[in-house]
Amino acid sequence: MSVRLYSGKVAGKLLALQLLTFVLFGAGFALKAPEWGFSALLGGLAAWLPNVMFMFFAWCHQTRTPAEGKVAWSFAIGEALKVFCTIALLIVALGIFKAAFFPLGLTYVTVLVVSVLAPAVIRNQ
Repeated sequence: MSVRLYSGKVAGKLLALQLLTFVLFGAGFALKAPEWGFSALLGGLAAWLPNVMFMFFAWCHQTRTPAEGKVAWSFAIGEALKVFCTIALLIVALGIFKAAFFPLGLTYVTVLVVSVLAPAVIRNQ
């Protein structure tokens, strides 16, 4: 993969596409029941907000010529924060808001799939 793939412009497009995905899923599930729509939004937020946090973390730690090993540690710390944030958001969604599992899980997985597949599509355009 090229460095160009991880530019701020591409990251912004990816986050916008993820946002659009879980908002549409939330609206679609809300047609069945408002609780399902809310649960889908919570699932999408549990996948999207950690990605936003990771993007800002990476942007703040970006330098022109990184020291050897700094990039790896910065990435590892950012990913660990992303995982902990995701777990916390899912616990809040399921434990406190009593979200319905199916719309939450399906939207969460869909946003993750978009985050994996969309960079290749964006790159080819």
